[in-house]
Amino acid sequence: MWLYSTRSPPSLRSLRLGNPAHDRSRGVRSRVPLCLSWWVCVGWVVQLFVPRGHRPYWCMRCDAKMNTVCVFCEIVGESTHESTGESTVVFADGVAVAFLDRSPLFPGHTLVVPRRHVVTLTDLSVAEVGPFFERVHRVAAAVPFALGAQGTFVANNNTVSQSVAHLHVHVVPRTKGDGLHGFFWPRQKYSVGEASAVATKIRVAIEVLHPG
Repeated sequence: MWLYSTRSPPSLRSLRLGNPAHDRSRGVRSRVPLCLSWWVCVGWVVQLFVPRGHRPYWCMRCDAKMNTVCVFCEIVGESTHESTGESTVVFADGVAVAFLDRSPLFPGHTLVVPRRHVVTLTDLSVAEVGPFFERVHRVAAAVPFALGAQGTFVANNNTVSQSVAHLHVHVVPRTKGDGLHGFFWPRQKYSVGEASAVATKIRVAIEVLHPG
């Protein structure tokens, strides 16, 4: 150990770069470059095969640096009551847009986002919080009404576990015994045409509960 050795310890630079002379003198192979290469490989695999909405947080930050276009801002920009390639909009006005999650916990899992691009809840101004959550309230009332669920799970992640760096509130239909508990949160995929049908039900429910 360096603490008891008369030899001076190697420089931090030599350790970081895996100095061959130092490694040979100690009779060990450099592992630092191998570790870096391994993480680079992991990053590429995630980028190639894991959908953006399900990538780990550290990869989400890399996406944010590499891609200046926010996927939710794209949806907001196209927000009409019609299906788009990645989402189905169920509600849109000047304050917020709500659309189906493309990989829902249960059919009807809806995301509510503010039109203005903000990353976390605390980035909203005090004046914006009330109107935004009025829209969340509307969606939370409409989802069980439309789908015959007993209730909803409403949640917001800020930074940690936030898959997309644009504030979004999850509204998930819940029914007792639906199997969602603890940390077991399995995702699903919509079958062809299913998302559009579910979105139509939620849109109609919003219009019935909040006409005009």
